[in-house]
Amino acid sequence: MASKLSEATRAQLMGVSVATLCTALFKRGLRNQFIQDVRPLNGNLPNMVGEAYTLRYIPAREDLNPITVFLDRKHPQRVAIEECPKGAVLVMDSRKDARAASAGGILVTRLMVRGVAGIVTDGGFRDSPEIAALPFPAYHHRPSAPANLTLHQAVESNVPIGCGDVAVWPGDVVVGDREGVVVIPAGIADEIATEAVEMTAFEDFVVEKVQEGRSTAGLYPPTDEKSKIDFEAWRKAKGR
Repeated sequence: MASKLSEATRAQLMGVSVATLCTALFKRGLRNQFIQDVRPLNGNLPNMVGEAYTLRYIPAREDLNPITVFLDRKHPQRVAIEECPKGAVLVMDSRKDARAASAGGILVTRLMVRGVAGIVTDGGFRDSPEIAALPFPAYHHRPSAPANLTLHQAVESNVPIGCGDVAVWPGDVVVGDREGVVVIPAGIADEIATEAVEMTAFEDFVVEKVQEGRSTAGLYPPTDEKSKIDFEAWRKAKGR
């Protein structure tokens, strides 16, 4: 999967919040891009940014999903772990079912060492304390001790999936922060990133003024001309 995400856009997305990105997407009529009920294991890491590489699970069937399937090097889960590109985010459709693990500490560590940007599942991870200690963005619904074999069967990778009620297509741009994860359609990632940077600058200005005691009336949104003038002066002073 050749990357289409520019380093400039990646850098912009590293500095904006998922909430701001959701607002920019909402302005374009995209109202369901925030992955539901998925949270970071480590809330102290920088943003996760990368293009989606996907893995789809279905309900496991005992005659087709014995523990011996992992002896096959072509097992879809193991293929995804080895083929997810450097700088991409592995996004897994685990049917919002965290009763069995989507992956564990060893496979997540392998992704980290390979240079993958992060991992997301709407299910759960086993070894979650160990994963939380890694300098690697990982997002899940809740911890899952049993192996995925008990409930999930990996069937294919790099196909359209659903994750936390959000449609995710390979190559979509995935951004995670300390609140959660948003999915940006690939074709508008550059413009969304640019708009989010602008929105972030204005919101930082507003927060500073509110902390100084200023009312939000006429400031947020900036319906007063003075607010617009003050913002431009603030930007010049801050170099933003």
